[in-house]
Order: sequence, then C-alpha cells, then structure tokens
Amino acid sequence: MEELQQALKNCNLTVSTISEKGRSLFTTRDFHPGDVIISQEPYVCVPTQKRCDGCFSTTNLSKCSRCQVVWYCGTPCQKSEWKLHRLECQALSRLDSNKRKSVTPSIRLMLKLYLRRKLQDQKIIPSTAMDNYKLVEALVAHMSDIKEEQLVLYAQMANLVHLILQWPEINIKEIANFFSKFACNAHTVCDSELRPLGTGLYPVVSIINHSCLPNSVLVFDGREASVRALQHIPKGTEGQYEDVRENAILEGYRCKNETCDGFLLRTTDGKAFQCQECGLVRDKEEIKQIATEIKFLLEEASKPSSNGNSHEAISIHKMIEKLQTKLYHPFSINLMQTRETILKSLMKLEYWREALAYCKLTIPIYQRVYPAVHPLLGLQYYTCGKLEWYLGDTEEAIKSLTKAVDILRITHGTKTPFVKELSMMLVEARAEASFLQIDL
Repeated sequence: MEELQQALKNCNLTVSTISEKGRSLFTTRDFHPGDVIISQEPYVCVPTQKRCDGCFSTTNLSKCSRCQVVWYCGTPCQKSEWKLHRLECQALSRLDSNKRKSVTPSIRLMLKLYLRRKLQDQKIIPSTAMDNYKLVEALVAHMSDIKEEQLVLYAQMANLVHLILQWPEINIKEIANFFSKFACNAHTVCDSELRPLGTGLYPVVSIINHSCLPNSVLVFDGREASVRALQHIPKGTEGQYEDVRENAILEGYRCKNETCDGFLLRTTDGKAFQCQECGLVRDKEEIKQIATEIKFLLEEASKPSSNGNSHEAISIHKMIEKLQTKLYHPFSINLMQTRETILKSLMKLEYWREALAYCKLTIPIYQRVYPAVHPLLGLQYYTCGKLEWYLGDTEEAIKSLTKAVDILRITHGTKTPFVKELSMMLVEARAEASFLQIDL
C-alpha cells in the first residue's frame, strides 16, 4: 500500500478508504478539462473477437500454429507477447479440439492472470508499484451479492481453468472468486469511437468509483487506459450527488397530458403515478399494459429472424418507439436506446437522410444524460456532422463537427489519430463552405 501511495503521489492522487465505498482515489491537486488524471497499461487483457492479441488489430492475422487459439498481426506483436503466451500456449495445447472451443475470452483472461503472476514471481516479467498481482488481489469481489446461478457458472469456469493450468496449489474457490472480481472490475477496451475491442484488467484505475465518472472519463489509446478530466476537478474531489427529479425524467414515465413536460412519481398508495407538474394521475394498469406490449415486441426483435433482417428490425423497433413515446418521458433513456438501434439499422442500409433525422432526435437526450463534455455526446455530434456533410448541408455539418471537436479533443486528447482526422474533416468542411460562398 505504501508503494502504491508513493506512485500515486507522483500522479497527484491518493488512496483513501471510505466506509460505504471502500478504497477510493482522491485528487491532491486541481485537474482541468482534458488533463490525464491517470494512465495504466492492463495487468492482463484479451480481445473479445478475432483480433491480434498484441494490438487488437484485425488485419493480416495469423493463428498461433501450436495452440490454434490466439491470433497475431505480425512478428512484432507475437514477440511482445511471447513470454506470456509461451506458457499459455503450452497449457492450451494440452486440450483436445472440443475443449479449446470452450476457451472464452474470460477463461483466457483468468489464465493470463495466473501466468503473469508466475512470471512476475520468477522475475521474468518485472513488477512495479502500479503493476503487480497484489493489486488484483485487493480488488473487491462482492461475492455475497451474486445470485446462485451466477456462482454455479463461476464454478464451472473455474473448473475449466483448473483443468487447463493443472496447478495443484490453486483451488477452484479461489478462481471463482477472481471471476467475481473480473465482473466488478474488468473494463471493456474500446477504440476511439467507443467500439468494443476486448477486455482488460486495470487494477489501479478500478479503484476509481463509478460515482466519480461524471467528472472524468475512461478512454483507451490502444490497450492503455487513461482517465481524463471532463471538467475542473478541485483538489480533494470524490463523489457526486443524486437528483431524484432527473432520475424520474430519464428513467420514468411521462405525463398523460402530452402538452405537459412533467415527471411522474408513484402515489402514496402505490396504485398510480402522479405528475409532479400538473398533478394529473396515471393509472398503474394502463402503464402495465403498454409495458407488456413493449416487452413482447422487444422479444420479437431479439429473435434471429429479425436480427438478420434490417428492414424487419427497423419496422419492429419503430412500433416499439411509438409505444415508448406514449409511456416514457421524451428524455427517456429507453426511448433513446430504441432510436439508437433504429439509427444503426438505417445507416447499415445507407438510408442517410432518415438516419440523420434519428441522430438529431437522440442528441437532446444525450445532452441531458451526459455531462456537457462526454465522449458519447461528442461522437453523436460527429455522426450527425458526417451525415450532414455527406447530404450536402455543409453549414450544419460545420456546427456539428465543431461541437464534436470541442468535446473529443478533451476526452481523447489532441494528438490521437482519430481527433486529428476529425479536425481535418472540419477544416475541409469550412474550406468547402468558404468556396461555395465565394462561388455564389
């Protein structure tokens, strides 16, 4: 703990224990928008799909000829991962072909955890104050909160890990406990547009409580995780407030009066919901009926036949959207998610103009859900700007892309290839607008 505190001191951070939260990270100086609060390479990480194990690339992939499980994009990545993969490869190669198919990313993450610990114990891989097995051990598992069926699943996965490693010194209960820690603490590694690439364990970053995230954001440069400040964070900051009104708007029901923008709370007898603006009461059974219809359509949309047909998926989700506009507040997260699904399907079909209309519908909810500087809001402006520019509305595209740049240069940094490309797109759009103006 002392070594970690000293390392964090150099980052202007400190660890303190709060009774209701456990360990938490606090700032020891002011941070400003765009500042990197902390960066960390993963203790272990794995791609979740067919990607290079070293850089998560999908190009020029070749499978490891021995284990037939792991992929690499070239010699440099294979060499960089060899010390760890040499042991993993030996273990995986002992399995028959059927058992190898059962080796999921979560299983591989666990294998790598134990193998990396072994290599650090043997001094083959160096360990530091912010990169060692003890930090993983110290992570919270929350085993008492886990349902029985999930515990059974962890036990089954632990059995497979035990079979693969064949290490008598570790037991299945210990492995299952680590799977619970993964569920609470592992992070999805994403690219610049927040598309998932893999899963990584960042034990120091995991100390940051989720309640701190509104004032900071976790982004990735390759496999490196960086927490960036979204706003001014004064020295000694930790935590956030909870707004009942805002939660009722984002997650609750709408007033039955369509001209009222009020939010509903359950009545004292629990039989209805009352608008907190106009006082109009909405019957619980009416809400239940609409919710049942939505649930049925969501089940239809999840069927393989609907998933494989973009036109059918759009049709079903538009029916869901229509019902949700009757049930939920206009700023509802559920409604936003449905419109996001429709937007992605429309873009897949290259229905650009309708896609733009849906993108514009989601932005006000993004503005409400997320802080003024948040990567998801910035990416939504980016999508909107790209569509506007493609459809010839250069003036509106400039507005959207400017907003995207203003946000993403803070959340992603100004030197990343993605932000550089976005900035160049904005320059080109402005040049085009200037040319069109002169031409007129």
